[in-house]
Amino acid sequence: MFVINCKNYEEIAGDNIIKFIKIAEKVSKKFNVKIAIAPPQHLIGLVSNSSIPILAQHIDVSKVGSTTGFIIPELLKKSKVKGSLINHSEHRISSDEIKKLVIKLKELKMLSIVCVKDVAEAKKYAKLNPDYIAIEPPELIGSGKAVSKERPELIKKAADAIKNATKTKLLCGAGIVSGQDVAKAKELGSKGILVASGIVKAKDWNAIMSEFAKSMV
Repeated sequence: MFVINCKNYEEIAGDNIIKFIKIAEKVSKKFNVKIAIAPPQHLIGLVSNSSIPILAQHIDVSKVGSTTGFIIPELLKKSKVKGSLINHSEHRISSDEIKKLVIKLKELKMLSIVCVKDVAEAKKYAKLNPDYIAIEPPELIGSGKAVSKERPELIKKAADAIKNATKTKLLCGAGIVSGQDVAKAKELGSKGILVASGIVKAKDWNAIMSEFAKSMV
């Protein structure tokens, strides 16, 4: 799994998100790699009919109906969104909310990607059996310093921590900026990557996506 979190980067604003998605579709098909993209929340409707999975960057514990300003999983599904990031380091939520949201996404048969900052959290939330646990040390996010190089033992320990989860797979994030970083993460036990600025802020989206995808196969 190759997940790209677009955050709220200006590079992806307006119609640029459509160009970005089209490139990802071509790269995914060319290398036969599953790419999923989490656009800014307000742009989801522009790209939800994509041939690759579209994810939300965040969802809320709230209900369908008289609720204002919340991101509701049931409505996302009706808009063809395939799942969501949960508890990203830039949008942390309580453990109780994480549990409720993982359960809700399971009920809806949507993908759940729980973001964690360390091995202790990986072990804790793996018990919920989300589809993915994404480990990202906050200090390395956006730093250009890959966790696979700076703290390789973290990936190994996280992979070991979730091995008893029945279906949860590990994603590696934070500072991944090259195909070498991707290959190293896989070597250490990661089943995929969660990236953001390393892709979105690159000058040539096709080239960098292709480099990452090629390293995954």
